[in-house]
Amino acid sequence: MSTGGSPVDERRGKVGAADVRTAVVAARFNSHITDSLLAGALAALREHGAADEDIVSIRVPGAWELPQTAARVVRSGDFDAVVALGCVIRGETPHFEYVCQEVSLGLGAVARRSDIPVVFGVLTTDDDAQALARAGAGRDNKGYEAAMAALEMVQVYRKLGASA
Repeated sequence: MSTGGSPVDERRGKVGAADVRTAVVAARFNSHITDSLLAGALAALREHGAADEDIVSIRVPGAWELPQTAARVVRSGDFDAVVALGCVIRGETPHFEYVCQEVSLGLGAVARRSDIPVVFGVLTTDDDAQALARAGAGRDNKGYEAAMAALEMVQVYRKLGASA
């Protein structure tokens, strides 16, 4: 799997997490994947200077619950960014399409209404092997990548706020 074009390649070590309060909302369903995504996100935040007290990990039952939880996190006013992590693996029924559509639309709606970055870190894969390939160690981990995107976007929002 390539990280070509990924913000991880260009921004690693250049984006800081000091003074960035981040909520990482992770689904428990498919925990053999989401636990690794969460570990990747936490590693990225810590590697870039986040203090433990500035990272809050929130677990929810599944991907379906991510948008509503992200919305509550945003409304709390306590965070600079939200990283939403989950994994939906295609099965034999249309359930996959319904969940994926609503999670992506829901998180998109939250992000558009929010004054802080809300980052989509939900895997939508055809099978377990695809999910595992995206939840490995290091910077190829999509949780790591989502956390890096959140840190970069915090800086973008801060610059835009300063010039507005």
